[in-house]
Amino acid sequence: MEAVLNFELLGYLASLFVAISLMMRALTRLRVINLVGCLLFVVYGLIIGAYPVAVMNSFILLVNLYHLQQSFKETAVTPAPQQA
Repeated sequence: MEAVLNFELLGYLASLFVAISLMMRALTRLRVINLVGCLLFVVYGLIIGAYPVAVMNSFILLVNLYHLQQSFKETAVTPAPQQA
């Protein structure tokens, strides 16, 4: 019974992260917090055997990673070319 409660708490924690992410104004912060929530939902879905939950959140996790990568690539500072 106690193990079931721990699994439920993991699901609630995942839901909390996703809900908090939707309150963020900064897109990068939204994606990072949502990514954590999705990761928790993937683990939760696999533990309880809810594979559609795990698959869908895996997809969302990958989308968040892709957009974070693109965002960091755009804001990266590139050194100026050296002149000889």
